[in-house]
Formats: sequence, C-alpha cells, structure tokens
Amino acid sequence: MNITIITVGKLKEKYLKMGIEEFAKRLGAYAKIDLVEVPDEKAPEQLSEAEMEIVKKKEGERILSKVGADAYVIALAIEGKMKTSEQLAADMESLMTYGRSKIVFVIGGSLGLYEDVMKRSDEKLSFSKMTFPHQMMKLILLEQVYRAFRIMKGEPYHK
Repeated sequence: MNITIITVGKLKEKYLKMGIEEFAKRLGAYAKIDLVEVPDEKAPEQLSEAEMEIVKKKEGERILSKVGADAYVIALAIEGKMKTSEQLAADMESLMTYGRSKIVFVIGGSLGLYEDVMKRSDEKLSFSKMTFPHQMMKLILLEQVYRAFRIMKGEPYHK
C-alpha cells in the first residue's frame, strides 16, 4: 500500500516534527509513506471572501498537482464523515482488497480546502467538529493510520 499525506505549509514546530517522524517510521513497516508539503499562499491577516477564495484556489492547484489519477483521495474536512479507528481500519483494508493501493490524504491550509480539491476527493473525513491546527492534524492522522494498520494485523497497540 502507498499512502501519501499532502499538507499545505511548512512544518516549523520541532515537537510536531518529532512525532510525525516517529509515526512515519513506524508506518514504514506496513506501507510506503510519502509526506508531501505544498507551499502555503502568503496572504495578509485580514482577507475578503474573494481574496480567501483566491488563496484556497492557489493552494488547491498545488495540492491537485501532487495527486495521481489513480489515487483514492480522502480530504480531511470538518464537514466530513466521522469514523471510529476500527471503521478507518476496515475501510482501508477494503480499499486494499479491491485494488485501491494508492491512498492520498489531504490536509488543507488555515483557510481550508478549495472546492476543486473537495470535488476530486473520493471521501471526506472528519476527526471532530472542532477546528485543529492543520499541522497538528498531520500528526493525529499519522497516528490513526498507524493504529489502523495495527488493528488490521491484529497487533497490540489499539486499546
């Protein structure tokens, strides 16, 4: 299985980098992991609705340029479907069983994901109705994907 996680913006916080590196290393035993960062669009703090759309569009185009035509795309979005860890594991196992071996998770920037990215997505996944820093979501997502593989394999970790 090939898993790609596309995020907007460069990760700066050392503590998040360390956690992300740890889970990416652990996941290497189960799948090929590719962590892709696309540059965020520089913008002033106060933006009009139209300016926000322009920023999301530019970031969205960068994201879509990294998505292969044969990828199964899962966008992380607050309006997405919430799942248990067991459901995520079952869904990933089902994808693998039916030949969808390239899964791309997409985490947008601080303004969210552009509509074209949402349209390209095969699925929308929500971890909570709360808003989290998008860089922290990368760590949380990696941990949940790792947990999913442990569940699939019947290995201890998931409690």
